[in-house]
Amino acid sequence: MDKTDKLILSKLHQNARVSLKELAASVFLSSPATAARLERLEKDGIITGYGVKLDHKKLGYPVVAFINLEMQPRQKEEFYPFVKVCPNVIECNCVTGHYSMLLKVAFPSTEELDGFIGKLQNFGNTETQIVFSCIKQNESVEIQTDPAKE
Repeated sequence: MDKTDKLILSKLHQNARVSLKELAASVFLSSPATAARLERLEKDGIITGYGVKLDHKKLGYPVVAFINLEMQPRQKEEFYPFVKVCPNVIECNCVTGHYSMLLKVAFPSTEELDGFIGKLQNFGNTETQIVFSCIKQNESVEIQTDPAKE
């Protein structure tokens, strides 16, 4: 991956809806050359998709929480299919430390969050932190395009 690839990723990170023509102009390439680079970045798995950022509160899910789940490794076989179909789970990570899983969830109410936690406790102990506010949120790391920072 060269500086131009990093610049393309940086521009897409700022606005994934930028037109191919605008993206090409901003990285000083032709549209076909930029399209070829995008295709390669997708094929190499560096770009894994394009998405939209949603405001959970405005969609009726104002309660965002992080849930730590302590469970035995043998339970993963049953837990993974369960969590993959839970629509309120934004993210689920297998982590190190005292807990095995860290989930980020969004719910319309604390009562519904409580019901979900009850289901999770079939797999093990939980510890929950409800989010008051989010100071910074990114979908990925920012791409360094300044050679002095590399």
